[in-house]
Amino acid sequence: MIPTYNERENIASLIREILALKITNIHIVVVDDNSPDGTSRIVKGLAKKRRNIHLLLRTTNRGRGAAGRDGFVYCLAQGADVIIEMDGDFSHHPQYIPSMLKHIKTHDLVLGSRLVDGGKDIGRGIVRQTITKLANLYITLMLGIRVKDCNSGFRCFRSALLRNINPSRLESKGPAIVQEVLFKAHLKGARIKEIPIKFVNRTKGQSKLSLGALGMGYYMVLKLKILHLLGNI
Repeated sequence: MIPTYNERENIASLIREILALKITNIHIVVVDDNSPDGTSRIVKGLAKKRRNIHLLLRTTNRGRGAAGRDGFVYCLAQGADVIIEMDGDFSHHPQYIPSMLKHIKTHDLVLGSRLVDGGKDIGRGIVRQTITKLANLYITLMLGIRVKDCNSGFRCFRSALLRNINPSRLESKGPAIVQEVLFKAHLKGARIKEIPIKFVNRTKGQSKLSLGALGMGYYMVLKLKILHLLGNI
């Protein structure tokens, strides 16, 4: 499941690399927020040739959080046993998918991590890397999650875990959906495994992550903590 917005330069190559893994019974769901650059047209063209490529085109209530929510709901409705969530810009490389599928046999959630032994953060400056580490410290302290890379959006879920979380009730509108799902998985007692990945900063297209979105994400973490203390999640 790949949420996209203006990924015309990356999406076709990414889909080809996923298909080249030759994983049995794999389906690719691109959740596109009506990208003005024509990302959806590219996916539509590929879907005409391959029945295991799907486009979920969203024209209202756009945003990373809503796209992730709708993508999860769609995949569960299609009967997926395992759902892998990844970005569409090659920062999450398909080469790690086989390892995720191996570890998901004994875990409920497998997470691609920059911050465990063997993981790397490539192509981003020291300031961005420092912000990432401080953000993870903040999230782990606030939410009590024993995960080193709480910001990773490269994740593999057992469908039973996602059904238990009930993605249709996720609240985050933006990138904080990553922390919301992780926290709710933690509260459900999920068996979580981090595997090392090399996170490579995008080389094509522009990042959609703004300072405002980051700020809203940290606010959402605080909100999740308060809601939990009040017994509302």
